[in-house]
Amino acid sequence: MKCCLTIAGSDSGGNAGVQADLRAFHAYGLHGCTVFTALTAQNPFGVSAIHSVPADFVAAQLDAVLGVYDIAALKTGMLADVKVIEVIAERLKAHPEIQKVIDPVMIATSGAKLVSDEAMAAAEELLFPQATLLTPNIPEAEALLGVGMRLRSEVEVDGGVSSIVLARALQAKFGCAVLVKGGHATDEGEAVDVLVTREGGEGAPSPTAIPLPWVANPVSTHGTGCTLAASLAAELALGRDLEAAVRGAKATVHSAISRSYWVGDNCGVLGFPQLTQTTSF
Repeated sequence: MKCCLTIAGSDSGGNAGVQADLRAFHAYGLHGCTVFTALTAQNPFGVSAIHSVPADFVAAQLDAVLGVYDIAALKTGMLADVKVIEVIAERLKAHPEIQKVIDPVMIATSGAKLVSDEAMAAAEELLFPQATLLTPNIPEAEALLGVGMRLRSEVEVDGGVSSIVLARALQAKFGCAVLVKGGHATDEGEAVDVLVTREGGEGAPSPTAIPLPWVANPVSTHGTGCTLAASLAAELALGRDLEAAVRGAKATVHSAISRSYWVGDNCGVLGFPQLTQTTSF
């Protein structure tokens, strides 16, 4: 059985982070390995405490699993410490055979920055160029490009910047495939993600728009970003090409949101279908 690896923080409520990643890996019938970068005291209403994991212990976790388990793909979550980023980048550089989904968790839904400028710079220099696929949302894509404007439409209008432009610019900057997630553009009734790969022949790589409709009145959407990145890693581990992986992962997240259920007082969690290694999307 192939394995997937998550390099991320915990969620004590089991909705997001490493816990959500493991749920996604298991739904695909894959074994999940873990490297914890932070521990959080968290539930769907907020994070009350964070305990950072020292860089030397992150290194020890990586050394314990890399080269021992048959890790076909991995995903990363929020990485806020420069030394931790340096350790991760160094270890991953020795394993080019592993497909890497890098989720640059930098901007909160409120628009607040979650990591320092120094950590962002370290990730951009050391980690992003190793990515098989970089998965920023729109605010994160804008931050990575130094763009201070919000997305207004799928074309450039009145100074707004389209997700197609963002994806192409990020692909050119970091040299990896890029998926700009459209979940922050909430006025169209559907989430349109834009994929730009390294292929495309002469000129700018051709973008692929991948839409899915919003789920009406979901019980929970907490952890969807983590779940998408983990599902992408699982899809790649199973041999899908990038476009098929994105379509399959989006379908998995859409189903998980549709199946979300209550586990406490006003507290919901994503519900996963039981997928298999032979599932076709």
